[in-house]
Amino acid sequence: MGDWGFLSSLLDKVQSHSTVIGKVWLSVLFIFRIMVLGAGAEKVWGDEQSNMICNTKQPGCKNVCYDHAFPISHIRFWVLQIIFVSTPTLIYLGHVLHVIHKENKLREHMKNNCGEMIKHPKYSDEKGHVQIKGNLLGNYMTSIFFRIILEIAFIVGQYYLYGFVMNPQIVCARAPCPFTVECYMSRPTEKTIFIIFMLVVSCVSLLLNLAEIFYLACSRSARRRARLVPASAIAMHPRLDGGSLMKNEKLSLHDASHSTA
Repeated sequence: MGDWGFLSSLLDKVQSHSTVIGKVWLSVLFIFRIMVLGAGAEKVWGDEQSNMICNTKQPGCKNVCYDHAFPISHIRFWVLQIIFVSTPTLIYLGHVLHVIHKENKLREHMKNNCGEMIKHPKYSDEKGHVQIKGNLLGNYMTSIFFRIILEIAFIVGQYYLYGFVMNPQIVCARAPCPFTVECYMSRPTEKTIFIIFMLVVSCVSLLLNLAEIFYLACSRSARRRARLVPASAIAMHPRLDGGSLMKNEKLSLHDASHSTA
C-alpha cells in the first residue's frame, strides 16, 4: 500500500472548511480507516495467496481458486473505498480554494482602487475562513450525498464479492484443477475481526454523513425562516414601516422629556 501522506494533507485542509459533524467524519476517516489499514490490516493479510494451502499441487490451480474466491483483495478493496469516498470531499476543497483565491483578488483590487469595488467578498474573510452558504453549501451537500451513495455501494459490493466473514475453507472446481479442490486460508478468525471492524467503521461513516446532511438541511431552513419573519411581520402590520417607527420613537422621547420636566 502506498503512502497516504498526500491524501492526508489534502483532507486536513478540509477540516477548517467543514461543519462539526464533518470534522468528526474526517477524524474517523483518518484514525479508524487510514491508520488502522496501514498499521494493522496490511500486516494481517500480507500475501494471503502464498499462505493459502490447497490439497493439490496442480500448477495454476491455487491461483485460479484464489481468484475465484477473491476477485479483489480486501486491502485493495478498502484502499479503493477510501479513495472513492474521499473524492467528493476533495472536489469540494477545490471549490473552496477557488472561492478563497477569487475573493482575495477582489480584496487586492479594493485596496488598489481605494475601496471602490462592485462586488464584495461573500464567502470568506481576510484570514481565509469561509462560511458554508450559497453555492458552497450546495456543493458541500452534494459531496455528502455522493459520499453516502459510495459508502452504500462499497458495503453492498463487499457483501456480494466475499461476504463479511472469512471462510477458512474454499472449495474450487475450476480448470486447470483436476478435481474439486479444497483450499485453506491462513488466520481466518483474525481476518474476520478486521473485516467486521472495517464494516462497522463504514456504517459509522454512513451515519455521520446522514446526520450531517440532516443538520445542514435543518440549519438552512432555520435561516430561511429567520429571513422571512421580519418581512411577514411588516406585511401583517403595514403601518409599522421604517418612517412610522421613527416617528413613534421621537414621540416617546418627547413625552419622556416633558414628564421629567
